[in-house]
Amino acid sequence: MDNLSQRFAGVFTALVTPFRNDAVDCEAFDALVNRQITAGVAGLVPVGTTGEAPTLSDDEADQLIARTVKLADGRALVMAGAGGNDTRKTVDKIQRAEKAGADAVLVVTPYYNRPTQSGLVAHYTAAAQATSLPVMLYSVPGRCGIEIAPDTCAALMERCSNIVAIKEAGGSATRVTQLRAACGEKLIIHSGDDALTLPFLSLGACGVTSVVANVAPTPMVAMVAAWQQGELAQALAYHEMIAELVDGMFIESNPGPVKAALALANLASPELRLPLVTVSDANRQRLAGILSRVGSASALR
Repeated sequence: MDNLSQRFAGVFTALVTPFRNDAVDCEAFDALVNRQITAGVAGLVPVGTTGEAPTLSDDEADQLIARTVKLADGRALVMAGAGGNDTRKTVDKIQRAEKAGADAVLVVTPYYNRPTQSGLVAHYTAAAQATSLPVMLYSVPGRCGIEIAPDTCAALMERCSNIVAIKEAGGSATRVTQLRAACGEKLIIHSGDDALTLPFLSLGACGVTSVVANVAPTPMVAMVAAWQQGELAQALAYHEMIAELVDGMFIESNPGPVKAALALANLASPELRLPLVTVSDANRQRLAGILSRVGSASALR
C-alpha cells in the first residue's frame, strides 16, 4: 500500500452538523469531533450529505471545515464535502475548502440534472483542475439518480492525476471488482454503505466513509483494524455486534436517525433543517431499543 492509500485507509466519519435553534452548535460539534479523534478514526468528513451540506451557507461550511482542521491537528485526514449540481459552484466550494485547510475533497455526482457519463467527465475534470488537493469521487445513485461508470472513473484518473479515490454507495459489492478491473489497484475505494464495509474490504477497498461511526466510532475502528491485521473472526464479531445499529441509521432519511441516536446518547440535539424533520416517535423508540441493546455490548464507548 503506497503512502496515499495509507492516508485513506480506515474509518472516515461523515460528520453530522449539530444545530440548536437553527444555528450550528459549535460546542456540540467540537465534542463530536474530539470523540472521533479519541476513538482513532483515520479521517473526518465535514459538510457532506450527513452534515446537511445543501442547507449550510457558504460561511457555515467554511467555518465547519476550518474548525475540523483545527481540531484534527494532523491526527486525522480532513476530507471536506464539496459537491453539487452546478459545476461553477462546485469549483467554488472546492477552492473554499482548500483555503479552509482541508486535506482532500469529496465530490458527489451532480443530482437532479443527471448528466451523461460525458457530462460527468467534463464536470469532474473541471472540479479536479481547480485544486491541488486529492479528489474522491462519490457515486450514490440512490440519491443522485446517476452512477459513475467504471470506465468513466478510469478516464477521469487518466485525465486528472489528483482524482485518486471513489466513495462507492451503490449498494453492491460487485462494483468494487468492476472498478478495480477498469482502474487498477491505484484507485482508492471506500465503502459508502456501513453494512457493506467488510465485503468491500474483502474485495480490495481500503476504508469506509461511515455514518454509524458518529454514534459508535470505537467498534467501527476496531472492526476495520481487525480486518487490516488479518483477524477475520474478530472483524466479523464487531460487524455482527453493530449490525442492528447500522440498519437503524437508515430507517428514515439520513441524517435523521443518526441525529436521533446522538440525542438519545446525550451527545447532540436531534434538530435538522427543513425539508428534513426529526424521526417519528415510533422510530425514535425503536432507536432507543437498539441503542440499549448495542450499548450493552460497549459499542457506544
